[in-house]
Amino acid sequence: MTAVVVVASVALSWCFDDEASPETEAILDRVRFDGAVVPGLWRLELANVLLGAERRGRTILGGVTARLEHIARLPIKTDTETAGRAWREILALARAENLTTYDASYLELAIRHGVALATKDTVLAAAGSRVGVSVIP
Repeated sequence: MTAVVVVASVALSWCFDDEASPETEAILDRVRFDGAVVPGLWRLELANVLLGAERRGRTILGGVTARLEHIARLPIKTDTETAGRAWREILALARAENLTTYDASYLELAIRHGVALATKDTVLAAAGSRVGVSVIP
């Protein structure tokens, strides 16, 4: 197997018991062994959602800090080119596939690296399929 682009929604399922599934656990195992690549906004997305959940009193496995530390130990590489591509490739892809630029950043990364896209977002998954990206789960 090869690395995968992990969308924040998948990584967040590793933080909440009620969002975990056999598919998201399989992605976690894949990341442990093969690594992942994510756009620069990924860490901000995770932190923001976990902070919001914490503020609403939602139970986070081990707490926000522990979850983020656990995820930080995974072999996940943050792409350094995403921001530089935001106004060209990512914006064009967002327009062509009717995505947000946030979602298009994940798709552009999967295209550029030639790896699968792990997402729970059906709109993003459909866009990935249209442009020839392997989508999991």
